[in-house]
Amino acid sequence: MILPSASPVSWLLALAAALAYAAPAAAASRLGAAASRNALLVAWVLHGALLVWGLWGEAPRFGFAPALSMTAWLVLTVYAVERQLFPQMRARWMLAALGAATIVLALLFPGQPLHVKASAWLPLHLALGIACYGLFAAAVVHAWLMTRAERHIRQAEDPDSGIPLLTLERLTFRFVTAGFVLLSATLLAGWLFSDMLYGRAWRWDHKAVFSFLSWLVFAALLLGRARFGWRGRNAVRILYAAPHCSCWRMSAHASCLK
Repeated sequence: MILPSASPVSWLLALAAALAYAAPAAAASRLGAAASRNALLVAWVLHGALLVWGLWGEAPRFGFAPALSMTAWLVLTVYAVERQLFPQMRARWMLAALGAATIVLALLFPGQPLHVKASAWLPLHLALGIACYGLFAAAVVHAWLMTRAERHIRQAEDPDSGIPLLTLERLTFRFVTAGFVLLSATLLAGWLFSDMLYGRAWRWDHKAVFSFLSWLVFAALLLGRARFGWRGRNAVRILYAAPHCSCWRMSAHASCLK
């Protein structure tokens, strides 16, 4: 995501958010449900404030670690919405640990300065691209919950996910579908308006290759589910493989903007 250089305000917001995330992550068994929920809410607000502050910086930056930070915030946003629909959903400690880790990484590796040469729309284009990976990350979290619930059911234990297994599966593929649509639109915009966004014509560099590989993996997953009925562990394996292409894509994108 786009973050300023490490200004005092950035450091203050980042450290406050990381500490707020660390409370429910490190003391999940000792904190009550209400206390954990409130700590996660405070951390989410501080994290969002950090990202908003980054958009107002004089030297906006883009990099792999800040992109992960934005993705984690989007996943937590999805979780906050889902909690309203499924109050029994339990994944606070894992999401809190994810948020704390990505904030620390973004502080240590703030990325490269983003020089918008041709269009002021480039930051929005990058934000939309990261948003689609936020949806994919939400799908991965739900797939992990689904795998854990399935394992507990086979062992005749409490699934402990708070959401029925079939509902988790439906939610997982809804996030994949939404992310795939947004990724397709992002790639199409990059191809059609590359001159406007990047100041140069489209070319098949490593960023474009990894972007296309990500698109192919998610397309294969959705096609396999619709045509061949892929579900359960087979579908989850492919979903777990897809983020590797996505991570390489974000790294390549960051290197192209140096």
